[in-house]
Amino acid sequence: MGKYIAVLGGIVSMAGGLALVIVSATFRDAFVKLVEGFIPPILFFGGLIGLIAGISSIKDAQRTKKLEQEAAAETAEKK
Repeated sequence: MGKYIAVLGGIVSMAGGLALVIVSATFRDAFVKLVEGFIPPILFFGGLIGLIAGISSIKDAQRTKKLEQEAAAETAEKK
């Protein structure tokens, strides 16, 4: 379940980062611009890392399940 939450969280973070990049053009205060300048990329790339980690975890789980099934089939054939 955590794998899917990581993928979903990654997608949400990426979308939030892109939305903040679009919205940040409307503010003029220097501090706000500074904050808005580094938060969106952090959210976007953090989300990207979460998405990649979630997909990798899902693939690993599928590979492990497949190997366990193959091992069980080989054991059954030997009997």
